[in-house]
Amino acid sequence: MFRHQGKSRTLKHNISIAVVLSFVAGIVNVTGFLAFKQLTTNVTGHFALFINDVADFEFWKGTIYFLYIFSFLFGSFSSSFLIEKYRKSKQLNVFLLPTIIECVIFIVIGLLSNFIDIKFPNIIICLLLFAMGLQNSFVTKISNAIVRTTHLTGLFTDLGIDISQLFFLKNSLEREKTKANIKLRAYIISFFFAGGLIGGLFYSKFNFKLNTLILGALILIISLFYDDLRYQLIKTKRKYNQRIKKQPH
Repeated sequence: MFRHQGKSRTLKHNISIAVVLSFVAGIVNVTGFLAFKQLTTNVTGHFALFINDVADFEFWKGTIYFLYIFSFLFGSFSSSFLIEKYRKSKQLNVFLLPTIIECVIFIVIGLLSNFIDIKFPNIIICLLLFAMGLQNSFVTKISNAIVRTTHLTGLFTDLGIDISQLFFLKNSLEREKTKANIKLRAYIISFFFAGGLIGGLFYSKFNFKLNTLILGALILIISLFYDDLRYQLIKTKRKYNQRIKKQPH
């Protein structure tokens, strides 16, 4: 899920990582909005507000929206930089680094909210946007831009295009590929909504407030451990099979 790259990735790999990350993004999206009434998984709305303030010559007021946009951009840059820097290391899963940073951000925000009054919410919003930039960047790189998990506008557009193509495609291979794309996007959208619902329940109904972010971090950590355990089991099984083949009959 987190290890396979390029041609070695299958639809199953992409769906697995899409389910986990879109669910987490849904949690962050709702938690950020309920806590601060701001979008914390994408920057489309912030860009519109930034342009509106600039058009009204309220440059200072628009600065905060610029910081939101920059935070997401910096998160994307940081994730890509770390991946490229450590890509050649055979001992390190390069996609582990951005995920761990994302988890640390969620856990720190959640824990600190229990002990201090948040007097500067814009800092938290910037941190959440940075984390979502990290996530969007590494899932884009690992899936060769097939999976996006932090916003739905492009997904709904692509989904509409793919569904329309089914009415015209005659080639069976092309139809199967298009159906696979539809399946993947349906999973992303569904689990983004599911994450939002769960996040809303934990934030409001169970009164977790910003601790809801820790739930997102736990899901990521469990996914990393599961992925690594599965990889080690497969690796051990392959070594065992190779030894059996080498033994004289």
